[in-house]
Amino acid sequence: MRRLTSYLTRLFASDALILFGIVCFLLWLVNCLRSFDVVSVKGQGFGTLALQALYTMPPLALSFFYICVGIGVVRALTALQTSHELHIIHTSRGVSGLWRAAIVTCAGAVAMVLILAHMIEPLANRQLNRLSAEVAADLVSSTLKPNRFTQVTPGVILLIGGRADGGVITEFFADDRRDPETRRTYIAASARVVSVGEDYVLELRDGALQYTEADGRYSEIRFSRYDVSVESLAQQVAQIDVLSETDSFALITRALDTGWEPGLVKRLLDRSAEGLRVLGLVLLVVAVAGFPSGNRMRFRLPLEALVMLVAFGERGISAYSPLGTGTGAFALIIAGAAILAVRLWPRRPLAAVTP
Repeated sequence: MRRLTSYLTRLFASDALILFGIVCFLLWLVNCLRSFDVVSVKGQGFGTLALQALYTMPPLALSFFYICVGIGVVRALTALQTSHELHIIHTSRGVSGLWRAAIVTCAGAVAMVLILAHMIEPLANRQLNRLSAEVAADLVSSTLKPNRFTQVTPGVILLIGGRADGGVITEFFADDRRDPETRRTYIAASARVVSVGEDYVLELRDGALQYTEADGRYSEIRFSRYDVSVESLAQQVAQIDVLSETDSFALITRALDTGWEPGLVKRLLDRSAEGLRVLGLVLLVVAVAGFPSGNRMRFRLPLEALVMLVAFGERGISAYSPLGTGTGAFALIIAGAAILAVRLWPRRPLAAVTP
């Protein structure tokens, strides 16, 4: 790698990584504050709190990683513009080094975001679900106070009458309102938490399962024994998304064995779209800020703010487009390529004016 390419790559990457590290740390602190009920209500220590906040970071990191890369590149280009180094690069035929540095930075960022989307995020989701189940199992088996309503997760409230020998819970009650269409109520004379491999099961005995539909219909199922997965009670949603905690390699293996289901294909495409976002934003930033300018304006919008606005618009387009989550990324790529083509288009020299 030539010296100019190496120098520019270090500028682009260092600014992006520093900003990404700062944002990650701040968001981790915010997640710790939001999950502080784990310590205060559910009887867990700071280690559980910190680990739970860490497992929630990958989805958030995917949301702002490409923004950090875009801001890092635009800050480096703005600094080169201010110091007139960008002018020297263009006048001394060093533009190829600028393009190579942008390509290397973009390729490294795309590789990082694909690893984060296809491997790290599913692993973090799986570990978070397991940790939530362990916290819920500990809450039910030992921490939950008798005759006191306790919220395990938003929408799920537990109540026990007391505890007996052998970890048996007397007069168990659980109210599940996570599903807006159906309210489920578990009532049992006794209950016990049992470990089955790496999972936890709540054994309910001599009770009833009551369903209340949104239209007012009511049904009841009485049982002598009913097993409930503790993980299902610990989730913020009523149904567990299995695909979200399965890495892409396992999804591809599953698809080759059982067929390419539409939901599975959509999940793989959504994860791959994160790499297109990085490519589109870097291309647009280089097209806008990669050329020297001598224009002076009283008020000038910071390019960092422009990157934020563009990223916000891209997220909006991707969220509401019927074509999929990659629509906004393709729009960025097209816009960046168009601006770059206009700025690189050869212009005819002006004719000399003689007096």
